[in-house]
Amino acid sequence: MPYSKQLAERVRTALGRRPGLVEKRMFGGVCFLLRGNMLVGVWEHALIARLGPDQAARALKEPNVREFDVTGRPMRGWVMIEPDGLDRDADLGEWLARAEAFVESLPAK
Repeated sequence: MPYSKQLAERVRTALGRRPGLVEKRMFGGVCFLLRGNMLVGVWEHALIARLGPDQAARALKEPNVREFDVTGRPMRGWVMIEPDGLDRDADLGEWLARAEAFVESLPAK
């Protein structure tokens, strides 16, 4: 199944133009990297977000969130947010901010 180009455009718009932001096709979808580290992506109709192990574990208790697992092996520190959790731009912005807070804590690659 192809990724949601509409969601990818919403992510692109929300992230804006910033130094170190790169977009790449990955996992059959599109990912956004910040300073060389994967930040978020769009896979099918869901947003995948890199939150780190602790924040991801907390996020899994929230509605419309599940493990990011497309291969049978969940990616530790990542979550998948279903479309119902991304209806409002404010919801999308919150997930992007959470992912950016974690990725900013990592060294640039």
